[in-house]
Amino acid sequence: MIIYPTMELKDGKCVTLHRGRLEEPAIYHVDPIETAVGWAEAGAEWIHVTDFNAVAGSGNNDALIGEIILHAHVPVQLAGGFRSRERVESWIDRGAGRIVLGTLPTLDPVTVKFLADRYPDQIVLALDIHQGKLVTDGWTTPSAIAPGDFLASYANSPLAGVLITDIDSDIDEPDASLAVLTGLAEQTRHPVIASGTVRGIDDISRLKFVPNIAGALVGRALFARDVDLAAALEIARPEPGEVARFI
Repeated sequence: MIIYPTMELKDGKCVTLHRGRLEEPAIYHVDPIETAVGWAEAGAEWIHVTDFNAVAGSGNNDALIGEIILHAHVPVQLAGGFRSRERVESWIDRGAGRIVLGTLPTLDPVTVKFLADRYPDQIVLALDIHQGKLVTDGWTTPSAIAPGDFLASYANSPLAGVLITDIDSDIDEPDASLAVLTGLAEQTRHPVIASGTVRGIDDISRLKFVPNIAGALVGRALFARDVDLAAALEIARPEPGEVARFI
């Protein structure tokens, strides 16, 4: 399982949100570029970055994200405000390893399927779930599409994966959150990346053994120092298989 240390940016600062509320960010006074470099040096294979300004339509952190991609020396999975083909292609040209799309797939599936075909294994489908329903536009708009039907509509696209966020996971019901994730993971052949479910190191241990969970975003727990990245990476590594003994 791949651990994606996760950086969420607003106005050039690292932040986290409570239950998806953009107006109530917790701000961490760290240097985003130094933080990304440190994660890479600790052994991270990928870094995930979400631009909350782009999500809200209140500007962007493009210059900062460009510097992170340049200096981190590991692939960056980028999310936030990708509502056009042109913006997706622009960031792939600028070196983003993957682009995460949530709103665009509900509005323009033809374009998203085109992008997935053109950039196989670089497009990630995002499902943000609130009270069992798919939500878009920065977690503000409920969709009429059922999450399972949404997944099924992209079953034949060469996606890099499916990123599932249970917005309700901020409440203290980890078993319920894991049940949502497990149920959706069973409905797709694409590898699933869990978001919003890791509060402590034990959550990584549990996720590792959920079928079809290929990765997990870890953000707030890292910034709050509830999870040590090196320990998380060690736990997430595949178990060594049995080695045949030759006599």
